[in-house]
Amino acid sequence: MKNKTLISLVSGLIAASIWGGMYVVSKVVLEVIPPFSLLAIRLMLGAATLGVVILPGRRSRLTSRQMRESFLVGIVGYGVSLGFQFVGTKLSTASNGALVTSATPAFVLLFAPFLLGEQTTWRGIFALAVSTLGVIAVIDPRTADLSSSLFLGNLSLLAAALTWALYSVLVRKVAQSADLIASSAVMLIGGIPSSVLFGAFELKQQGGGEITTGVIFGILFLGIISTALAMFLWNYAFANLPAAAASLTFFAQPVVGALLGWMFLGEPITPMFLLGGLLIGVGLVISSTGSP
Repeated sequence: MKNKTLISLVSGLIAASIWGGMYVVSKVVLEVIPPFSLLAIRLMLGAATLGVVILPGRRSRLTSRQMRESFLVGIVGYGVSLGFQFVGTKLSTASNGALVTSATPAFVLLFAPFLLGEQTTWRGIFALAVSTLGVIAVIDPRTADLSSSLFLGNLSLLAAALTWALYSVLVRKVAQSADLIASSAVMLIGGIPSSVLFGAFELKQQGGGEITTGVIFGILFLGIISTALAMFLWNYAFANLPAAAASLTFFAQPVVGALLGWMFLGEPITPMFLLGGLLIGVGLVISSTGSP
């Protein structure tokens, strides 16, 4: 069980790290393809990738109820939550996005007792508090802009954090009875209708740019690695860990983002960043030692 706990923690950390690092690729691709159009492509490519994994064995079967539940969970995560994130990022700022969405693990603690029957423990609360202090040190909330002109954007980012927490908890609920790879594929499909709808509107309003070889490789990375692989690893972490423990791996995102900024953009690594990374690690250790 300890090995499975470790594998699950590593899975969540890898998923969050991939998402923390994909902003470089996304920035290049988004100059050519609008956000919702790119999301639609990512989800279709991600679902197709997981489908290729499923087909050879042909053992992964979902009941009609499991398919319906997985589809609805996908709507919450990939239709609603990522939609709020795109809108919030457009109407607010990147630093606000990093700060507000870091509330996701706290929202997980709110949903888990009601939807999963998992009791919030003092250990879990302490681990969350320690890791949150680490995130604050890494992000530096002094860079946040809370002016009234960004209110709707910040509100949308808050809704994104809330619904992503809800999605993550629902994943654990569905995964208790359904095949994880198959249900993950159906979840990705759940986000396709809304992303296609908004994507078509975007393309009609602003069109797209030139599709180069670099853009194609970027799309493949975002669809296969950032969507199929990362989403499955995230789901795996929540399927095998208490929700409160799995949610803390989310904090790897700002750490990886800052490290990439240091490596590729020359942004400085401050003592506060090092302290923040240490606190996040301590929070994960505290939480995981209490997991079965």
